[in-house]
Amino acid sequence: MKLLWRARRRNTLVTWPQAVDDRLERLVAAGLAAHENVNRSQLLAALVVNAEVSPEHVAALLQAYRSMSADALDNTSGSGTPEDWPEVRHPGPRRNAHRPKPRRGAQKGGSADDLGDS
Repeated sequence: MKLLWRARRRNTLVTWPQAVDDRLERLVAAGLAAHENVNRSQLLAALVVNAEVSPEHVAALLQAYRSMSADALDNTSGSGTPEDWPEVRHPGPRRNAHRPKPRRGAQKGGSADDLGDS
């Protein structure tokens, strides 16, 4: 049996308010705190798959979302303290916070104090 989560993929670009993205981050962190190997894509797919497919239910979801104030998600709570949850890590290069940024125009092998005057 082929599992749905391993089926052919389709990329989708989604734009939404920053508060919604922050909420998704908290949901992923909650999954990690529950010892699930989860990422944003899997979580969104799970939410879509488990949503009730009826015009009335979809309309109710949309109306609830569209009537929320901009700060409605600021103080939402759940079980556990998000500060105790694992940090959500994203793919891609990571910059070491302790490594200085490369300077523009820096020459290999020379120092910034080396002006070439001897």
